[in-house]
Amino acid sequence: MKIVLLDGHTLNDGDLNWAPLQKLGTCCIYPRTLPGQVLKRAKNAEIVLTNKVVLTDETIASLPHLQYIGVLATGVNVIDLDAAKQHNIVVTNVPGYSTDSVGQMVFSLLLEMTQQVGHHSTRVKAGAWSHCPDFSFRERPLMELAGKTIGIIGYGQIGQKVATIASAFGLRVLVHTAHPEKYRQKKNLKFVDINTLFSTADIISLNCPLTETTHHMVNTARLALVKQGAMLINTGRGPLIDETAVAEALQTGYLGGYAADVLSQEPPPEDNQLISAPNCFITPHIAWATAEARQRLLDIVIANIVAFQKNTPQNQVV
Repeated sequence: MKIVLLDGHTLNDGDLNWAPLQKLGTCCIYPRTLPGQVLKRAKNAEIVLTNKVVLTDETIASLPHLQYIGVLATGVNVIDLDAAKQHNIVVTNVPGYSTDSVGQMVFSLLLEMTQQVGHHSTRVKAGAWSHCPDFSFRERPLMELAGKTIGIIGYGQIGQKVATIASAFGLRVLVHTAHPEKYRQKKNLKFVDINTLFSTADIISLNCPLTETTHHMVNTARLALVKQGAMLINTGRGPLIDETAVAEALQTGYLGGYAADVLSQEPPPEDNQLISAPNCFITPHIAWATAEARQRLLDIVIANIVAFQKNTPQNQVV
């Protein structure tokens, strides 16, 4: 079978081994593919793999040999699923590969906001400690997590991981999820409605999928509910927040901090208002990208293809 991977660079920039994938068929791996290049590169492929390259209904209809689309991620919004179903094309994803890594990133961002490690390290290297009359100096407020309340929006695998880590830090955990009845046995958690979570939590972590309901769930009205000085963390999807509203809340000082690994447009324009906002920490969509998570992702991608070739598809969304 001919296998075409349209955008392999973010998964593997040279530290992973493509050989197990290449053994499954005639394999063409492209680091990046522009929209206008998709049809030419995939025209004879039975299997197309994509992370962020969009496969529209028109594209899918123009690939007569296509039998299988493997998404190199959990979210499948880059695929027109209706078109895939219409053309009897199997679509799979890769769930759960980055749970530990994203949970780790949530607290990396939180600890940066509460401990200001990056700022103080930069100031030490600039000589500020060397010229300080005291054995200790601090230029920004520091916060202890124990006893504070974290509100987690979304309670899938990542939300559950965040809750476990939060408990280890001594945080009180509130959760908002669409189906709280599934988790009633979780005695160390409290399930609340979304407005109660926003008005009660000292820290809010967005770990839910992007849907019509969750799009811009953090907006001016919701931000008006939060405690002054509350901190917001987004490792979900950029459009979960109204970026203008969050930037304004940071500028006024009402929101104590915003830390995100995702933006509404990626890569962002240089004039994105969050980049220059005070008390705002942005990382370039790397929560998923530890070496361990990427290897796990590649292993599952390969297993998905093997299962498809045996007519027993796994992780199938269509």
